[in-house]
Amino acid sequence: MTEPSHSHNDVLAHNREAWNRWVEEGDRWTTPVAAAEIAAARDGEWAIYLTEEKPTPRDWFPADLRGVDVLCLASGGGQQGPILAAAGANVTVFDNSPAQLRQDELVAQREGLAIRTVQGDMRDLSAFADASFDLIFHPVSNIFAPEVRPVWRECYRVLRPGGALLMGTVNPIEYAFDRYLADNEGVLQLKYRLPYSDAADITEEERTKLYGPNAPYEFSHTLEDHIGGQLDAGFVLTGFFEARKDNDRLGQYFPNYIATRAVKPSPSSSG
Repeated sequence: MTEPSHSHNDVLAHNREAWNRWVEEGDRWTTPVAAAEIAAARDGEWAIYLTEEKPTPRDWFPADLRGVDVLCLASGGGQQGPILAAAGANVTVFDNSPAQLRQDELVAQREGLAIRTVQGDMRDLSAFADASFDLIFHPVSNIFAPEVRPVWRECYRVLRPGGALLMGTVNPIEYAFDRYLADNEGVLQLKYRLPYSDAADITEEERTKLYGPNAPYEFSHTLEDHIGGQLDAGFVLTGFFEARKDNDRLGQYFPNYIATRAVKPSPSSSG
């Protein structure tokens, strides 16, 4: 350990400002979808991503999205939410970054879409009543939260029975390696004990060398917390896939990402 860990509020505030800056800089995950993609989604031709490179299977979604209440969780940036809204869903986008939410609002205004935006912490969904949503779309973003089990408990609470949580995240094993050596010298060297924390296991100088100045803090989470945490919250796992980054050194040896589909059982099926 190289530095004392930061409080949750410190991390939340730091990551909020980091993502706000990334919007200003035009990071790829902050760039809103084009009008052509919205037009295609209105015609039923669409794909969105829980992970890089690999589209989320269409059979993970309801066959007809019209009237489906969707929560895009920690999913601002004007990318997934507007596509789902154009496909007919009633979309709420929830994100820690006001600037990311403004990207969704920009697309909604440009395309005449009805999208609700709410700013907050993904571990606290108290802005929403129990059983408010039919579907939660949660792409690779819980790596920016120090703990993940509270996220699953809140997701379970705000989903209606029969509703589904779609989640993508970084394969935890990625965080065990020296990323600088892997990216710059092609050397795979174990360096960190898991679960890993940017706030505790690396210096600010090292973080800047890896990710540039003022990047968001990242955290790995164990598979027990990811999958076991969803099961402990009450979910039933109904889908799983892995995905790789193109031209990535670590991705030559194992998938960089995992994704799950988990369903909140209906009373009749929870016997």
